[in-house]
Amino acid sequence: MCPDHLGWYTRNPVRNLTDGADPLRSFLRYRLIDREALHVKNYVFKIIVAGDGGVGKTTLLHKYVTGTFMADAQMTIGVQFHLKTITIDDSAYILQLWDLGGQDRFRFMLPSYVLGAKGALLLLDTTRLITLQSLEEWTDVCRTHVKDLPILLCGTKVDLVEDRSVSPNLVKEYLETLNLFDYVEISAKTGQNVEQVFEMLLNKIASIPLLNSPNLPL
Repeated sequence: MCPDHLGWYTRNPVRNLTDGADPLRSFLRYRLIDREALHVKNYVFKIIVAGDGGVGKTTLLHKYVTGTFMADAQMTIGVQFHLKTITIDDSAYILQLWDLGGQDRFRFMLPSYVLGAKGALLLLDTTRLITLQSLEEWTDVCRTHVKDLPILLCGTKVDLVEDRSVSPNLVKEYLETLNLFDYVEISAKTGQNVEQVFEMLLNKIASIPLLNSPNLPL
């Protein structure tokens, strides 16, 4: 039987983590899966979603977690914390999805939030050429603690065809330079490639033995 805490997280899929609390310790107080009841292996994968303010990090995660498009997303203050559980064969993957605030004034906080990450989605806005300029800085933030952390580059808002200012060919020049393993264009509004980018990142993590070990000490 799943514990009562599961209902709490179902009603509250997003948490703001600027109050200084230990997010993992708080998370473990709400045991989402009863290991003995489900007879499955449990894994926790911490995934970072990074990029400049306004590129669509919050709307992407809202679409992925809830299946709905949030047209009026507010600026992320510091970092927000989302959860999604995926069951594959006999294993349950609890994804900690960390939405990093993109504003410059929050940048000093980010190195502590990326600790323990297994991989990252790095977002750019295909309607704002200027968001390419900070990709190297965001890559360094994501790899503060793991120099070869797998990072998937994502171009957002591709549904805004008439506003597009960033071409795929231009973006792909950054893949080799920054050691990003692929580039995918997405739309949180239409759902284009939303599920796929997370699957691609999880598959990449699973291919790296040092990153895919179970680490949920319940």
